[in-house]
Parts: sequence; structure tokens; C-alpha cells
Amino acid sequence: MPNTSPAAPAAPVVHAEGVSNDEFRAAMSRLAGGVVLVTAQEPPLDPGDPSAPRGEDVGMTATAFVSVSLEPPLVMVSLREGSRMDDLLAEQPLWAVSVLSESQRHIAGRFAMKGRISDRLLFEDIPYVRGEATGAPLVGGALATLECRTEQVVAAGDHTLVIGRVLTAGVPSAEGGPLLYFRGRYRQLD
Repeated sequence: MPNTSPAAPAAPVVHAEGVSNDEFRAAMSRLAGGVVLVTAQEPPLDPGDPSAPRGEDVGMTATAFVSVSLEPPLVMVSLREGSRMDDLLAEQPLWAVSVLSESQRHIAGRFAMKGRISDRLLFEDIPYVRGEATGAPLVGGALATLECRTEQVVAAGDHTLVIGRVLTAGVPSAEGGPLLYFRGRYRQLD
């Protein structure tokens, strides 16, 4: 006779230090973070052929993005290990960051979706220019844009920390406030 009782809830994962995944997530959700769009362009299939078609643009929303150093200018982004951006930046050292404004919540949500459609379609109706140093998309209306070249990669648990040297920095828009992520939702300053 089959067992028809409801399945017991899965036991929370508790690490040797005594902190569960749920406790850690809850604590970190109380840290507000600015929201950025990290972008890069896949290299052409044949980099030696100047007529080879360019690779696809790739983008991802990130909140784990910080300034690291002024001399030299360095920034760091944390990428989920094995994500498309993690795999791409392992082979492509040039990437860009657009600091999203409070009016760009739709862009953040679009590039954060799980099981999303192709990145080519995600970029389709978003205004952007190509960075001169990286060729990566820089979102129109962003509060700030940075173009970077990877200087160092550090494996950190289930994430990869990518430290990039800032090649260009711009402030294309002074309109509006920053888009923030707090307690699992996008927010704006009041």
C-alpha cells in the first residue's frame, strides 16, 4: 500500500558553524544594495577573422557590486558559479556595468529572470550604446556606466569574485535616484 501521508518538509541546511542557509539569507536581505546590469559580448567564433560575426550580448542583474580601489581604479562583482556570465567572463576579459536608476526596475527584473529567453531578445527594446573600450552594451538612462577589464578572479564558495580594472567611467544621467534591492524586492529611496 503506497504511503499517502504528506512529505515531511526538508530539513534546513545547517553549516558546521551553526548558521542555516535560511538564517543567512534572512540576515543578508536586510542589507540594501544598489542594482547594476553587468554586460559583456561573446567573442566571435573566429577572433582572427575581422569579418567574423560578433558574438551575442549577455547581461545579468547584480547587487553584489562594489568599488575596491581608487589607485588603480578597481571594482568587483560576484557571479554565481557556472552562470552564463561566469562562464563568459572566464574567456572574455572585457565587460561593462550600468548602474540602474529607480525608473529601470523593468530592466533589472528582465535580466534577473530564471529560465529566461535569449539575451538577444532581452536587449531588443532597451536603449543602449556600445562601450568604446569593451564593445559591451551600456544602458541608456543609467546613473553611471563603467567599462572594465578583468584583473583577478577569486573562487569564493558557490560564487566567483571578478575584480576588474575600470577603463572608462561615465555619468550619462543625473535624473532620479538609484534602484535598490532590499528584503527580496526592488526599492527606491523615499
